[in-house]
Amino acid sequence: MTKPENEEHLVLTLFITGASANSVRAVNNIRTICNTHIPDSYTLEIVDVYLRPELAQVEQIIALPTLIRRSPAPERRFVGDLSDTKKVLAGLGIETRDNDY
Repeated sequence: MTKPENEEHLVLTLFITGASANSVRAVNNIRTICNTHIPDSYTLEIVDVYLRPELAQVEQIIALPTLIRRSPAPERRFVGDLSDTKKVLAGLGIETRDNDY
């Protein structure tokens, strides 16, 4: 099993735009990545900016979908549908063996 480098619980927020194709892909991709690699070590909040535009404004979200890794620090942001699994894993600090993804 793989874990974040410092074995801390990941706290993630994904900002999406309703049920657009990119948003649906981003939700599916991040859930698959997390459930596969760190099933008991993450919390994922999904924020639809159509329903909660004030949160997108506070977070200064300018492109969607956007994933924010809030914890462990430092905060990291990822823009797009999160389909590049290798890049997302590296950015989240999740160590893998080459055959894990």
